[in-house]
Amino acid sequence: MPVHPRLAVLLLGGVLAMTACSDPIPDGKTVAARPADGSASTPNPTPTPLAGASTATPALASNTPRGQAINAAIFDPTATDPEAIKPALIRVQVLLDRARRSPGVIDGRTGTNLSLAIESFQSARGLPVNGKLDKVVWDALVASDGAPVMTDYAVTAADVAGPFQPGISADDFEALAKLQALSYGSLAEALSERFHMDEALFRALNPDIDAAVAGTSVVVTAAGPDTLPSKVARIEIDKARGQVRAFDDKSVLLAVYPATVGSTERPAPTGEWAVNTVAPRPTYTYDPARLTFGEPKGKLTIAAGPNNPVGSTWIDLTKDTYGIPGTPDPKLVNKRASHGCVRLTNWDAAELGAAVRKGAKVLFLGAESKKI
Repeated sequence: MPVHPRLAVLLLGGVLAMTACSDPIPDGKTVAARPADGSASTPNPTPTPLAGASTATPALASNTPRGQAINAAIFDPTATDPEAIKPALIRVQVLLDRARRSPGVIDGRTGTNLSLAIESFQSARGLPVNGKLDKVVWDALVASDGAPVMTDYAVTAADVAGPFQPGISADDFEALAKLQALSYGSLAEALSERFHMDEALFRALNPDIDAAVAGTSVVVTAAGPDTLPSKVARIEIDKARGQVRAFDDKSVLLAVYPATVGSTERPAPTGEWAVNTVAPRPTYTYDPARLTFGEPKGKLTIAAGPNNPVGSTWIDLTKDTYGIPGTPDPKLVNKRASHGCVRLTNWDAAELGAAVRKGAKVLFLGAESKKI
């Protein structure tokens, strides 16, 4: 069978417009506090647990007909394709997300980001650290959080209204600069990102989503909260592993995120810097005089929105032209190199941005391993 966010951001020191890091920098402009594309920065709605869902078993959903239908939609017991969506991995990814060990997009597939999240969980629990999902890791995850990982969500009129901007090419800066907002391309993309899901998984669970109206019930993951328990005082950026780690002022590890960190051709900075400011809904300025990529010959300003080249959030650093932004394509985080900046999923960037202190230390560790 074919298988294919939640934003609550603290503004520190003003809203910025961005150029790129050779990705983005502040240029003194401002953007509207209210999104022009209808994608306001709002907390994730609290989903309603599936009827009859049990917290005593590690099932994805429940044993009700509704829960069984959900499991059937994502599990083909005859599948031999190693790329097939695996329900056990969906559960693991959701539980890691809720434990603030982000696996990136929840897609039911194995990969580097899942291994990094498992390593962090193993380290926190005093388990052997190898990044592998074994019975010890599974039992520890389920014992710490036995709640179902799939839920119902009722689509709202605001969800359906959008507006949406289909057919955006992220590489065509001149075409992007003509748009008034870089909105989501579809309702499926918007809801996938809100619930930390890969769009392919969301569509597999909700094949009729393109015909959804207000009140339609869809199946989504019960992902973690978009908040951290305390303020972030230090950020470590591991360039070799593709990982961002957030600590409080007592050096307690608050969260771990997969990240795209520079490239061998255009490396991220080295050493220690600091957070200068945080901007939700940044605009993006392409300036060929300051950048080393792209074809446009003149300066371009690209409107704000989740599919902006720097996504929904920009965490500005004291190193000129560098920051920690979101991304319009979350499934590529830590899969493809960047032009120097540290890219997170939009929801991880928003969570980190909401908790980080102005002046928080930012340490770059190691060296990039990916090429553009």
